[in-house]
Amino acid sequence: MDIESPRIAGPVARPKRPNILPPAGAWDAHFHIFGPSDKFPYTPGRGYTPPDAPAERLIALLDHLGFAHGLVVQGNAHGYDNRVVLDALDRFPQRLRGIAITDTRITPETLRDWHKRGMRGLRFHLFPQPPNYVRGVGLDVFAVFRKTMADLGWAAQFFCDHRMLAPCAAALRDIARDMTVIVDHLGMVPASAGMADPNFQALLRLVGDGHAYVKLSAVYRCSDRFPDYADVRPLHQALVAANPERLMWGTDWPHPSIPAALMPDDGHLLDLFHDWTPDGAVRRLILVDTPARLFGP
Repeated sequence: MDIESPRIAGPVARPKRPNILPPAGAWDAHFHIFGPSDKFPYTPGRGYTPPDAPAERLIALLDHLGFAHGLVVQGNAHGYDNRVVLDALDRFPQRLRGIAITDTRITPETLRDWHKRGMRGLRFHLFPQPPNYVRGVGLDVFAVFRKTMADLGWAAQFFCDHRMLAPCAAALRDIARDMTVIVDHLGMVPASAGMADPNFQALLRLVGDGHAYVKLSAVYRCSDRFPDYADVRPLHQALVAANPERLMWGTDWPHPSIPAALMPDDGHLLDLFHDWTPDGAVRRLILVDTPARLFGP
């Protein structure tokens, strides 16, 4: 096994059928596609090596869970090579939109071409210290692309170490003047930190004031209570109470870097969303209206 890029577990092969199907037109607003690696090789220096999780398997999952549309987010295993996402957008244009990760070798002209093919934003990483492997780009790269992204109406999506939320809140508010700002996975705030955590409070203010959108995705990344993640429910409900118009939901399939013994079941994750979000109108806002407005044609 490659020590620098350890092999990780794949998703549950046969997830349960959700107890309640999402409303018509619903979006899974966060997942990844990996490979097939013989066609789309994994990048050197990556943080992990996944089993192939190709577009066809993703589409089958969307069908199984009842989602009409989905947002493909470039995964670390493919680095800055976005061909795997672009290929999926080209083959499933009525169902998929994408979020890319790239460095400054890409030109504004290329971004405009990607937009025609269904790309709708770029993803950036906010960490106290750079990782020791290829993983995303930061605000310095965002500054290079800011004008082009604003011209295209793209989103700036952020995967954060939760400790960066309060220090970066002012920068995110500034970016929100020009474009949509999205924070992944409840800001990655550990449930053990609690709602009083200053970084979670900063996130609540960003959402409540309408300066940022948050994905209510990957709750298992914030929890140590597999498989029901009850400790994350208060964070979820606080965000819903703060501003349901600024929220989306996603599976985070195929759940990179989660041990096989703790691998979440995608149908169960959707059941938890329904349990934690009992108001049908709010569910529709999160699953249908907001992602369609941000990522639709």
